[in-house]
Amino acid sequence: MTRVRRIAIALACALAAATAVAEPYRGPLFDTHLHYNDEAQIEHPMADVLGRMHQSGVRAIVANSRPNDGTRLLAAATAQTAAAGVTVVPFIRLYRNRADYSSWFKDETIVTMVLDELARGTASGPYRGLGEFHLYDSANANGPVAAKLMRLAQEKNLAVLAHVDDAAIDLLMAHAPKARLIWAHTGIGGAPGARVRELMLRYPTLMGELSYRPGLTDGSGHLSADWKALFAEFPTRFMLGSDTWINARWQQYESLMQEARFWLGDLPPATAQRIAWRNAGELFGVPEPK
Repeated sequence: MTRVRRIAIALACALAAATAVAEPYRGPLFDTHLHYNDEAQIEHPMADVLGRMHQSGVRAIVANSRPNDGTRLLAAATAQTAAAGVTVVPFIRLYRNRADYSSWFKDETIVTMVLDELARGTASGPYRGLGEFHLYDSANANGPVAAKLMRLAQEKNLAVLAHVDDAAIDLLMAHAPKARLIWAHTGIGGAPGARVRELMLRYPTLMGELSYRPGLTDGSGHLSADWKALFAEFPTRFMLGSDTWINARWQQYESLMQEARFWLGDLPPATAQRIAWRNAGELFGVPEPK
């Protein structure tokens, strides 16, 4: 083989390596932000939602619903979830109705509801966390019920799923510095990567859930450089979610999970596996399926 031919082959190989597209992540997924709200139960019965999970390779979910009946339905469908290969990790949502979204943090009847649900449990076992809840004004993180529930979560080792801005993270953690706080959407308002990093360093028990996170990917669906750097620095601190808060998200469920598999493919396999499954699996004691 001539020297020119060898150089041409080497250049072709280098170009192919540079332009190769990473394979999507193929392993099991743990959906840590799933709602089965009352309106979803009408349009998407149990067989439909479990079929979508199974089709998507979702093998465990954190279920939280408005009201909590939807979570109890998922937890009670033990034969169906077993057939679909899905483990249900139940959370207590703080909403009985839509009015609770804007007042729960000061409503003592929410504490009573939470305590009643904890005592009641579910068919698949005890509740493992509180939330999702929203704080549209971060100052409401200092509401009496917000403070009381954060301390309760820390005392009982319950995880907390909070849809809040970065300022509220500081306020919530001040009530319960050792609480296991899951930041829903890891700052849906667009907190920059540097601010996410600052909070991750400040609070060792803070975890990030990634649904709806602006700037996570670029226009082609690949991970942005900022988020690649965050995942490299904190591979044990992030988890996936779907956030099926409206029925349209159920209708998009398979594509949402496929999008996640696509950008997970941009990561080293061990990091992808952690974000896809292992971080949530370790947090909730759910072994990776064989």
